[in-house]
Amino acid sequence: MVEGILIGMAVLCAVYFAVIVLYAGIGTSFAFIWLFFSALLLFLVYGKWYYVKNREQIPLWVPVSVVTTCLAGLVSLLVTCALVFWGAAASDHGGLDYVIVLGAMGKEHTVSDTLKKRLDKAIAYTEKNPDTILILSGGKAPGEAKSEARVMYDYLVYNGVKPENMLLEERSVSTVENIAYSKVLIERHTELERLKRPPMMPQKVPGRYLVAADRPEEIGILTSNYHIFRARLTAERWGLENVYGISADSDPVLFVHLCVREWASIIKDRLMGNM
Repeated sequence: MVEGILIGMAVLCAVYFAVIVLYAGIGTSFAFIWLFFSALLLFLVYGKWYYVKNREQIPLWVPVSVVTTCLAGLVSLLVTCALVFWGAAASDHGGLDYVIVLGAMGKEHTVSDTLKKRLDKAIAYTEKNPDTILILSGGKAPGEAKSEARVMYDYLVYNGVKPENMLLEERSVSTVENIAYSKVLIERHTELERLKRPPMMPQKVPGRYLVAADRPEEIGILTSNYHIFRARLTAERWGLENVYGISADSDPVLFVHLCVREWASIIKDRLMGNM
C-alpha cells in the first residue's frame, strides 16, 4: 500500500516535470526539483524493500532517521505552501501612499507574462487610487538593454499611468534589494514632499501647543500571488511598517511549481537573516 502511494507520487512528479519543460522550457528555474522528488520517492520504496530484507543487519536508527527527515521536510513544505496560499489570497488595500511594484525578468523587446500580470494589476490599482505613488523596482540583468524598472515605466506610461506618479529604483537584483533600495527611495521622496509643504501654524490652547504628528506612510508590495508572503516578511524585516500585499495573478500551470520554488527561497532567506 505505502509502496504503491510512493510510486504513484513519483510518477506524478516526473509527469509534472515533463509538463513544465514542454510548457515553459527546459530552462525553467528550479524545474529539476521535481525529478529530485521523483528519485527520492523511488529511493524510499527501494529503501523500505531493502530494510525488510535485511532488517537484522540495519540498526533501527537508520530507518527512523530517514523517515523523520522526510516527514520534517514534508511538514515544512506543506506549512510554507499554506502560508504562500494565504499570502496569495490577500485582498487589495486602497488608498496607500506608495506601492512597490517588484520587477521580473523580461523578454527581448517585450515584457514577460509574469511582469505583464504585475503591471496590469498596477494599472488597475492606480485607476482606483490615482494619488498612490508607484515605486518600480528592478535592476538590469546581464545581457538586458534596459533595467526592469525602465521596462515597467515604459509599459505603464504607454498604458496611461502618469509619469509623475512613478519613481524608478534601478539597482536591485533580488527581492531583498528590491525592498531595501525602495525603502531608501520612499524615505527620500517623503522627506522632499514634507519640505515642499508650507509650514503649519500650531494651534494654541491654554497652557500648551498642539502639533499633529505626521501620519505613518502606508506601503503596498505588488508582486505575483505566490511571492506575497516572502515579500511582506522581507519588507517588515527591513523596517517597513504598515505594509500590505497586493496580489497579481500567476501562471495556473506553473503555480504549484512556483510555490515549491518559493518554499526553497523562504528557507534560504530565513537562514541568511533576510526575513
